[in-house]
Amino acid sequence: MLWVKSFHIVFVASWFAGLFYLPRIFVNLAMVPASSVAERARLLLMARKLLRFTTLLAVPALGFGAWLWLGYGIGGGWLHAKLALVLVVIGYHHVCARLLRRFEADTNRLGHRWFRWFNELPVLLLLAIVVLAVVKPF
Repeated sequence: MLWVKSFHIVFVASWFAGLFYLPRIFVNLAMVPASSVAERARLLLMARKLLRFTTLLAVPALGFGAWLWLGYGIGGGWLHAKLALVLVVIGYHHVCARLLRRFEADTNRLGHRWFRWFNELPVLLLLAIVVLAVVKPF
């Protein structure tokens, strides 16, 4: 089970690395002047590739997490809270995909400041999830 836990941690860390950086690309996209077509195209390409890669990392992270859950069973309130936050992370990932589609369709109306705040959410989610998993406060 320690191997499964190790792989789970590695894939979760990798998934979150993508979730940390993708909204940062959105900040840059929101700041690109309309006249800078090449810069916008480059940032969109980066965002598409990062979203694809991040999605591929999420699958084994969730798979190994499910394996751990089935192996250890439901252990208490902390695990229910952690699983609820994992659902929020999955939702955040889907929101990132929707936001990218808006940028691609040139329909984004959110400013770079909004994306700067949006970029902080995965940090808070990761902090809460790690505290729940390690400290098991309830």
